[in-house]
Amino acid sequence: MQATKLGIEGLLLIHPKVFGDQRGFFYESWNQAKYNEIGIPENFTQDNISFSQKGVLRGLHFQNPFAQGKLVTVLNGEVLDVAVDLRKNSPTYGKHEKVVLSSENKKQLYIPPGFAHGFMVWSETALFTYKCTEYYHPETENTLMWNDDELAINWFSPNEKFQPIVSEKDRQGCFFNSIGSISC
Repeated sequence: MQATKLGIEGLLLIHPKVFGDQRGFFYESWNQAKYNEIGIPENFTQDNISFSQKGVLRGLHFQNPFAQGKLVTVLNGEVLDVAVDLRKNSPTYGKHEKVVLSSENKKQLYIPPGFAHGFMVWSETALFTYKCTEYYHPETENTLMWNDDELAINWFSPNEKFQPIVSEKDRQGCFFNSIGSISC
């Protein structure tokens, strides 16, 4: 397994060691001791799976309090995964990082607590899984607007642009410049 530190402190792009042959492949998607060695100290309390069609955009979600760290993976399909740094004392506060995760590249993204997270499906469908370091607390969940000009996130693949499919909850998100003063 190889881990690459990304441009925002704490984010890790993980390349699991994949064993493949004519039958298919195998890789270890979680081993606490090995992942602790590469810099993931948290214990995970909950696993989630989502299935989405092309163009679905989920996010940008965060909990305050009860911030969740996440280890995200795409089991089938391809997504653009985005993490926005919401740690007030971070030098990269308000900055984001994007990575393409797919069933072909088998990469994982570790997002520590203190980030908003979202993804957009680029393939026809995507099966997405993520481990969380904190239980889901719906009463503390918040959403940043996916299209906030201040965040300036380009969600689209280089080959196409389309109107994203966004839930009503995600359409009602808050703008980045208001997250310090209100619960959005």
